[in-house]
Amino acid sequence: MRDLVLIVFVGLSLGAFGQPDSTLEDSIRGQRMIETIEQSLRMYYAGQSPNGNYDSIIEALEFESSDVPTYSDEVYCERLNQMNEMSPFHLECNETTLKTIKFFVEKRRGFARVVLGRSKLYFDMFEEKLTKHGLPIELKYLSVIESGLRPQVKSRAGALGLWQFMYRTGRWMGLEENSYIDERMDPEKATEAACMYLKSLYGMYNDWNLALAAYNAGPGNVNKAIRRSGNKLTYWEVRPFLPRETQGYVPNFIAASYLLTHFAEHNIIPAEATVTYNELDTMCVKKGVHIATVAKLLEIDEEEIEGLNPIYKKSYIPVGVNRLYCITLPIDEIGNLVTLEDSLYELEYEMFVKVNQPEIKPTTSPNTTPTTNTSYDYHKVKSGETLGTIASRYGTTVREVQRINGLSSTKIYVGQRLKVKAGGTATPTTTKPQSTAAKKYYTVRSGDTFGRIAQRHKLSISQLKRLNPSINISRLSVGQKIRVK
Repeated sequence: MRDLVLIVFVGLSLGAFGQPDSTLEDSIRGQRMIETIEQSLRMYYAGQSPNGNYDSIIEALEFESSDVPTYSDEVYCERLNQMNEMSPFHLECNETTLKTIKFFVEKRRGFARVVLGRSKLYFDMFEEKLTKHGLPIELKYLSVIESGLRPQVKSRAGALGLWQFMYRTGRWMGLEENSYIDERMDPEKATEAACMYLKSLYGMYNDWNLALAAYNAGPGNVNKAIRRSGNKLTYWEVRPFLPRETQGYVPNFIAASYLLTHFAEHNIIPAEATVTYNELDTMCVKKGVHIATVAKLLEIDEEEIEGLNPIYKKSYIPVGVNRLYCITLPIDEIGNLVTLEDSLYELEYEMFVKVNQPEIKPTTSPNTTPTTNTSYDYHKVKSGETLGTIASRYGTTVREVQRINGLSSTKIYVGQRLKVKAGGTATPTTTKPQSTAAKKYYTVRSGDTFGRIAQRHKLSISQLKRLNPSINISRLSVGQKIRVK
C-alpha cells in the first residue's frame, strides 16, 4: 500500500513556497506564499468594501501599525522552545526560521490580522478533525500558509481550497467535483481529506517536518532528496536536497505557528470575526435551489451565503442522486429557513422555473372560462401584525390569505413569510406607524466598530449595511446613531 501511495503522489504538488538563501524579502516576493497573502487580503477588502474603497478600510483598521515591537533572537528562540515542549514538531530556531519569522511579523501584519479573524470560523473545526484522527493540533496552521484560510483561493497551478488540493489528488482523496460543486472548497470535507493525507505521509517518514515537505512537493521529490542526502531521515538534514521552493515550506509553517501563537506580543489585533464556527448550522435541501432564492427569502445578501458555502461553483445547490446537498448559515437563519422550507421551493419555482417555461395560451370555447395565473409577492410578518392588518394592507381578505398559504387558523408569528397577491399596497396611515415603531437605534461608543455593533445585535455586517445605507462603516464617530432594527 505504501508503494502504491508513493507512485500515486509522485510529482503532485499541493503548493509551493520558496525560501531564499540571500535577502529574504527580495527572493520571497512572487512566490506562492506572497500570492496567497495578497489574494487573501484582496478578498477580505472586497468583502468589507463592495464599492472598492480599500484605502479607507486599511487606514481605519490600521493593518500596518506604526508600533511594531521587535525582540532579540534569544527571545524568539526561547518562545519557540516553549512551543516545542507542547508539540511533536521540531520547531528549530535557526537563521532561516528567524529571518522568516521577522519578515512576517514586521512586513505582513495585515495578513496576520485577517487570518486571526478568519481563524474563528475554521480553527475549532480543524481541531475537531485533527483530534479525531490523532494528529497534532498545530497542523491547523498549515492551512494558513496554504490558503490564508480562504476556501476560494486558487493557485496558478490549479490547487484549490483551504488545503490547496490539486484536482487529481482531491479525486484520489475522495473529493467530488462536477459542474455544480467542487468539494476541494468544502471546508469540512477538504479538512477531512487533508487529515487522512497528512496521516499517510507521516506514516511514510515518521517525521512531521518531512511529512510537511511531502505535502508540498510530493513524496517522490522527498524520497529523491533523502537518497541524495545519504539517506538522512530528518528534515533539516534533507532540506538542502529538496526543491528550492520546498526548502521554505517548513520555515513558513514555523513562522505561521509562531505568529498565530504570539500575535499579542507583536501588537497585532485580530480583525473582526463576522461569524464563528459554533454559530453555524446546516439544512439539506430536497429540491435544487439557487442561492439567489435563499437570499431573497431570508432577506440577506447572496455574497454572505456564498462565502459560507464555497463548495457551490454556480450559486446553485443541486439535488444529488444518492446524497443531499446542504446549505450552511448562522443558526438563526437556518431556523428561519427550516420553517420556510416549503416557501423556499415555491419561490424557486416562481423565480427560476416558471419564468423559463414557454407561455401556453389556453384554448377557449363558448362553454369554457379562460384560466388565469395569479402572481404573488411575499410578506414577512412583523411584530404587532395580524392576518387582518396584513389582509387590509394588500387589499384582500383574511380568508383569502389563509387559502393561498394553506393556513387552518389565524395564528401567525414574527418572521413568517406569507404569500399575498402581487400588486397589493398599504395605505400611508396604516404602514407608517408600524415602520416607525419597528425601528431601533444604537449610539456609537468609544472603541465600537461596525462589525462589533452587528455582532452585538445579532446581525450580519450586510444586514446592518442595509439598515444604514448612507453610513460610512469605516468612519464611525462617538455619539453617531446606527439603526439596528
